[in-house]
Amino acid sequence: MKISTLLQSGKITLSCEIFPPKPHVPLEQIEQVVAGIAATHPDFFSVTYGAGGSTSKRTVEIAADIQDTYHIPALAHLTCVAASRSQIDDTIAALHQRGIQNILALRGDMPQDESGTVSSDFQYAYQLIEEIKKQGDFCIGAACYPEGHVECGNKEKDIDHLKQKVESGCDFLTTQMFFDNNILYNFLYRTLSKGIRIPIIAGIMPVTNSKQIQRICQLSGTYLPARFKAIVERFADNPDAMKQAGIAYATEQIIDLIANGVRAIHLYTMNKPEIAEKIKQNLSDILRT
Repeated sequence: MKISTLLQSGKITLSCEIFPPKPHVPLEQIEQVVAGIAATHPDFFSVTYGAGGSTSKRTVEIAADIQDTYHIPALAHLTCVAASRSQIDDTIAALHQRGIQNILALRGDMPQDESGTVSSDFQYAYQLIEEIKKQGDFCIGAACYPEGHVECGNKEKDIDHLKQKVESGCDFLTTQMFFDNNILYNFLYRTLSKGIRIPIIAGIMPVTNSKQIQRICQLSGTYLPARFKAIVERFADNPDAMKQAGIAYATEQIIDLIANGVRAIHLYTMNKPEIAEKIKQNLSDILRT
């Protein structure tokens, strides 16, 4: 099933992200993770793509196995920076051959050689979206950043770049994680004012340890509300309490989002089935509204 069809159904959707293990790690490890999350019946799986395409073959394989084994739609990530057109086309062909209809088109992190330049046929995600459109009838998603992309200092320009992705053929958007729902509501207003009308999935990350949040802030500069900071400071030294508090905070975020009309939620589960299971339990009746 195409995710665009799922998002247009009117039901509340809850999806989960997983990331493939590194090439030297046996696939059995991720198979256990997939089985655990699949038991919670997510509406679709999102399967990430390693830096520089390091796990590209595994992304294709895992996404196909999810669909074949669990009959749950899979969204395969695809990054284009530092990739040749032939490499991208080969991956797209492999996805099509394995029955993957959904692709999340991403630029990816910018690796640089010693001269400080990047060798690639693609510089931006919208160019990858255009290439995917040429290759077949895929449902294409893209990323968006409620607080603005870390490399773009102007939020209005960032929305303009986002609109370019939409105009290139993007069918839906998934947000970067955020911890203050007001940031998302403001972002949704700004996208509407720019004429962006495609579905936007809210990305939620349950933070279950203090080191995790430190990495998030270093990489993306995500704003942390005082209430969230107090939780981290209070429970950082107690892993079980931090995990419980992080799941509770994420659950409250999701309840507020649904109450305010957001119909699509995506969980960054960090390959932890127990997180998906607990949140699904917390929302069992709400998801049926």
